[in-house]
Amino acid sequence: MVAVSSHSAAASAPTVGPAGQSGSAGPGMAVVEGVLERITFVAQETGYTIARLATERSGPDLLTVVGALLGAQVGESLRLVGRWGSHPRYGRQFQVHSFTTVLPATIQGVRRYLGSGMIKGIGPAMAERMVDHFGLDILRIIEEEPGRLVEVRGLGPKRTKRIALAWEEQKAIKEVMVFLQGVGVSTSLAVRIYKKYGDGSISVVRHQPYRLASEVWGIGFRTADTIARAVGIPPDSPERIGAGLQYTLSQAAEDGHCYLPQPNLVTEAVKILEVDRELVGPCLDSLVAAEGVVRERVPAREGPVPAVYLLPFHRAETSLANGLLGLLGAAEESLGAFAAVDWAAAFEWLRGRTGQELADEQAQAVRLALTSRVAVLTGGPGCGKSFTVRSVVELARAKRARVVLVAPTGRAAKRLAELTGHEAATVHRLLELRPGGEAAYDRDRPLDADLVVVDESSMMDVILANKLVKAIPPGAHLLLVGDVDQLPSVGAGEVLRDLLAAEAIPRVRLTRIFRQAQRSGIVVNAHRINAGSPPTLRGFDDFFWFTCEPPEDSEAHPAEETARLVVDIVARRLPARFGLDPRRDVQVLTPMHRGPAGAGNLNLLLQQALTPGGDGVAERRFGGRVFRVGDKVTQLRNNYDKGTAGVFNGTVGVVTAISVEEQTVTVRTDEDELVDYDFTELDELAHAYAISIHRSQGSEYPAVVLPLTTSAWMMLQRNLLYTGVTRAKRLVVLAGSRRALAVAVRTPGAGRRHTALTHRLTATPGPTDR
Repeated sequence: MVAVSSHSAAASAPTVGPAGQSGSAGPGMAVVEGVLERITFVAQETGYTIARLATERSGPDLLTVVGALLGAQVGESLRLVGRWGSHPRYGRQFQVHSFTTVLPATIQGVRRYLGSGMIKGIGPAMAERMVDHFGLDILRIIEEEPGRLVEVRGLGPKRTKRIALAWEEQKAIKEVMVFLQGVGVSTSLAVRIYKKYGDGSISVVRHQPYRLASEVWGIGFRTADTIARAVGIPPDSPERIGAGLQYTLSQAAEDGHCYLPQPNLVTEAVKILEVDRELVGPCLDSLVAAEGVVRERVPAREGPVPAVYLLPFHRAETSLANGLLGLLGAAEESLGAFAAVDWAAAFEWLRGRTGQELADEQAQAVRLALTSRVAVLTGGPGCGKSFTVRSVVELARAKRARVVLVAPTGRAAKRLAELTGHEAATVHRLLELRPGGEAAYDRDRPLDADLVVVDESSMMDVILANKLVKAIPPGAHLLLVGDVDQLPSVGAGEVLRDLLAAEAIPRVRLTRIFRQAQRSGIVVNAHRINAGSPPTLRGFDDFFWFTCEPPEDSEAHPAEETARLVVDIVARRLPARFGLDPRRDVQVLTPMHRGPAGAGNLNLLLQQALTPGGDGVAERRFGGRVFRVGDKVTQLRNNYDKGTAGVFNGTVGVVTAISVEEQTVTVRTDEDELVDYDFTELDELAHAYAISIHRSQGSEYPAVVLPLTTSAWMMLQRNLLYTGVTRAKRLVVLAGSRRALAVAVRTPGAGRRHTALTHRLTATPGPTDR
């Protein structure tokens, strides 16, 4: 075998150890060479890997190797340095201390290497043709005479050039990887860094490592900080403290806060940075002076506080408040026909058209939506929000109004379209958001609308709400519909709650549960949970409880038993009894990601049950995940470069194809769009057989299964359980511990977020300290 270099396919490359040092076999160390045949486990957070290696000595048996293999792929030939050991259960294994990728020296090895998907444009079939034509010389041909590849049947000049470019890129990436692994960066992040900075990657990492945290998705402050220390940046440098302050604010935004009070910010930053408090204040002042952050006094429960914002959240919050107040005070009126309408006649016409009569609360909401330029409609399940929205739309269209229907997610938009009989879109698609997050529609190019109806508005964060309001023309009406008792948005802010707290914003809250809805266990128990009362677990045909509490003398872990029960419910019981498709119709919602009954482990178990691996099943491993055709997946970030109008955080889809030759995984989203992901982009996807309740916001599923265990203690909260239950359309199944259920019902949700939208809607903006 020949060692791979980032410069030449025939030169030696450093061996990379866990700490990144180059080295060879030292005292007590052994060297093993072989082809990586199978990866059986990868710990996503540490990179610890269990794999199987084919060596010349192992014959038909494969050698077990364990250690941090830092992104080695199946099919690669490796030279491993480490120690022999023995596991009490699994027997003899090789413990990897360091490794290098090497080029294979046999025809079979070269064929396997080229066909493994390492080089874009070469799949197994083409690899076989290339090796048959050039033999062992093929790797030298690609490196030194790529033009000769046209001699291979099926390779024209265009494809040959593409293969040569991919080979060069792989070499360049390997050079960056060797350097980055030396400072503790994983292979997948090294690829992202290279794609962002190209030949300048090593210079940026060495001299400006904190740029990575804000410019490369997937790299946060902690990773950038580890790199900075490795390249010699001192812990008390102003650059580091400034980056730490911005990281603290970004973490707060991930927790939903638009700002942090300055004392809170300083305290949290000191914990993260482990520096003296006296060093932080001057660095914060410098950030404010450089307009890296905004500082402004805002009212809070304990009195006025100096609030520190990241710039995008301050701009969004102030702009959203100004936009809403501007709509309310506009001189224009797009729905002037309703100012003098005969409402009794209008409602009689509506009854004839729909066959239903509006309750008093609903009638009030309809009038408000059509006569006030901004209005909020809220209420729990079974209280008639849907029929109220349909009535607003019917009356507006009867007056030939231009009505735009919108929701934050694809599923919610589909439901809104089905409810009203009119087209609906996601906010992102309506505004045609572009790379960088800029919208095609804004104040200078407003929407062509007289009435904009936003469903599931509880999940709209302050950034998205601001983009939408900016695009509404003066005189048009905005109706925000949502359940304020659900969890607030995943992104920063709690827009719906803040609007309901602002006296300037007209609102109606529906409270009456209709008689038909009173027969639904989903509706009845959602309201009981919201009121802090335990749900009724018997007597309904759409609400079920399965207790899973092993006897005290049992060795079984309760959460592990609950996880097994959930898999059985999803994969066997619900399909058998109700005819539900376990992937399309059933969604497992969990309070948290980690733990035996968390989304992470449940996804592994459900994938094994619903989309198992095997001969002929296309799959691709990325880190600790294996993606297979048929897998249910979800997008983890907004990516404006994908699809026709971007793919957004929370979008769900199914893997429909995996191409080794093109190095892509294809996903059909719930908006029926086919989207390709390069193998290097698979960290944007996660399995979605089980997702957190937070990620389910705005979606509705035929059946929901909720595991409740005491291992999720910190996340057992009333609004979390309420949100999970209200995501179900036909069926809810709770499984787990009665004690966990009781804790969730009696525990109020987390405290309010740090936002100032209500204040901005009720007061003249004060001076800003920039």
